[in-house]
Amino acid sequence: MNDKTKIIEVFENAYPNRDYTVIHEAPEFTSLCPKTGQPDFATITVEYIPDKLCIELKSLKLYFNSYRNDGIYFESVTNRILDDLVEACQPRYMHITADFKVRGGISSVVEVEYQKDDFLNENFN
Repeated sequence: MNDKTKIIEVFENAYPNRDYTVIHEAPEFTSLCPKTGQPDFATITVEYIPDKLCIELKSLKLYFNSYRNDGIYFESVTNRILDDLVEACQPRYMHITADFKVRGGISSVVEVEYQKDDFLNENFN
């Protein structure tokens, strides 16, 4: 467990026997470009199907805010967010979309996905 994952709090899912989708959107995500030191702004969307645990929102906000001074590439931060959130709540499914704003004339969208093996087998066979 890294320092950032320690920020993420979870709570017990009251409906673990039901598949339902939770979508959280954080339109004020910021990190720093590791090459230029300039700020990067993004909207991060977390979509997941919880298993036994759900992500607590205040801690998710604090977790996202912990990246404000980190020099990290778009691809790396998006994958790290997925890894950290999966570690924290062990969802059945999770999809992260990082929609980075225009900088230098280019905008970027990075999407990553996680799926539990048994969830895939149960729902798609």
